[in-house]
Amino acid sequence: MPRNKLLLAVQFSAFCLTLPAIAHADTLASFINKGEISGVVRSYYFSKLYGASKKENADAYSLGGILNAKTASLDGFSAGVSFYTANSLGTHGDDSKKVDTTLMGLAPSINALGQAYLQYAMPKLLLIRVGNQVINTPWIGARDSRMLPQTFQGVFIKAQPIQGLTLEGMRIFRWKSRTSDDYHRDNLYYPTDYHDDPMYGVKAVLPKNAEAAQGTLAFGASYKGMGANLQAWYYNFYQFAQMFYGSAQYTLKTGTAFSPFIAAQFMREWQNNSIFQKYDAKLFGQSGSVNATLWGGKLGVNIPGGNVFVAYNALTPHADSFGGGAIVSPYGNYTAMYASFMTNNLLSFGPGHAWRLGATYWAWQKQIRFIAGYSRFDTNYDGKTNGVYLDLTYFPKMLKGLSIRDRVAIDNGLKAYDGSSFIYNRLMLQYAF
Repeated sequence: MPRNKLLLAVQFSAFCLTLPAIAHADTLASFINKGEISGVVRSYYFSKLYGASKKENADAYSLGGILNAKTASLDGFSAGVSFYTANSLGTHGDDSKKVDTTLMGLAPSINALGQAYLQYAMPKLLLIRVGNQVINTPWIGARDSRMLPQTFQGVFIKAQPIQGLTLEGMRIFRWKSRTSDDYHRDNLYYPTDYHDDPMYGVKAVLPKNAEAAQGTLAFGASYKGMGANLQAWYYNFYQFAQMFYGSAQYTLKTGTAFSPFIAAQFMREWQNNSIFQKYDAKLFGQSGSVNATLWGGKLGVNIPGGNVFVAYNALTPHADSFGGGAIVSPYGNYTAMYASFMTNNLLSFGPGHAWRLGATYWAWQKQIRFIAGYSRFDTNYDGKTNGVYLDLTYFPKMLKGLSIRDRVAIDNGLKAYDGSSFIYNRLMLQYAF
């Protein structure tokens, strides 16, 4: 189906299906008045400072946000749309090498219909959503740390048959990256401007003439109760990889302000005759079938006002495989891994292992949140690095919805930076309404 036709079909279906409900509403005015308007206004400034002489320092500024509109629920049916906008306001220079393209790309502005969906909901029991939407799962998600989140075009179903148990399933056909203005049949392994998609932050291992992506099928189950938090997922990234992911966490309720917890995770990925093999694609100079094995653990304690933890991840090297055993994550998600943080993760570095020590603390009547971390990575292809992460957020009570956040990551010794330091700073102002 040509681009945008599915979106038009969803909007037309939403209109047709909601007409009967509107007809027996008290008045059209009440239908509108019971709708919801929400959104965020964002002003982000990012800067990258490289100690390596061969790397250009980069920065980017953007002002914009998200406006969400959702109708009232009538007989369980409702519809929603979201308008996304990001604008550099002429602050980006002519040299693309000096622009942090991960914030909003190189275009002076992005204006997009991020969400446009019809849904049917039975509260605390069933949700069916069709159209363009935000989805959050361990390896498919919004990645909402830039101006605009990722969104996905498809069908999403969530059921909660018993208390604590959640079942989810989805079929994704297209997606819109954080720097794109429309939906496309590609992902982060395609080059920038593939079929005119201005997506950045790509691995670009596929050629521009590669066949289009066929989307993803995924389903999972999660359970929360009695101190346990369990989940298991299956993903079929068509043409790219199949993945099983599971995690388990248990928190011991001690009856005091201190609650220790322990967690473990495992991921297995495989695919023969993948699209990577078809185009002889290489990552870290390695090619072959998809074959990845990740495992990890985390141990910590919840304390008054926060928590402290230590985490470990290992990504096993596999010979004669794509990226030497690299994780295939078409939409770029990596936060599921315990030892990941703002700049460092095994999705980017490939096979190896990582340690992370982290802490979160809330202060001043929860108006200030402080996150700190230290990590070490020992990788097969990018060498060794260690880094510090500092994250300070202010939530003023005098203006509910406002947050001022500064995130700083300092990396040392990575091969990609000629063994020098790298400082990444993200100043993020947001007002949610």
